[in-house]
Amino acid sequence: MRTFSQKPADVQKKWVLIDAEGLVVGRLASIIAMRLRGKHKPSYTPHVDDGDNVIVVNADKVVFTGKKRFDKKYYWHTGHPGGIKERTAEQLLDGRFPERVVEKAVERMIPRGPLGRRQMKNLRVYAGTDHPHEAQQPEALDIAALNSKNKKVA
Repeated sequence: MRTFSQKPADVQKKWVLIDAEGLVVGRLASIIAMRLRGKHKPSYTPHVDDGDNVIVVNADKVVFTGKKRFDKKYYWHTGHPGGIKERTAEQLLDGRFPERVVEKAVERMIPRGPLGRRQMKNLRVYAGTDHPHEAQQPEALDIAALNSKNKKVA
């Protein structure tokens, strides 16, 4: 029995479309990260980018559980002394670029390094319902049907 190791030339990438409306951010991000890395495939090889291309629409309609929408903070530093800044998840979701909440959640679940950066380029997140990737004929993936906890009910 020999260990299978996929070559980059043998990789077959699919396009997956995910509607994020009403989905819990962390659960959505973990499924997207798994798809980007290719861990859902039997041909998974850790050092090869064999994940799928993922399109996420309605990223501005994602939800948090508990009080995370108001309490969760996103930090960054300007590079100047005392330049630490913060925004809450609510400010990001109500701001100009609400898709960054999903992007950051997925980015923090992907390993850092050259391979992780290449895998993140296969993620496309859009705040609305429109996306310019109809020519790739993406398959719709229903995250809410995978587990009842993936979709938050009132």
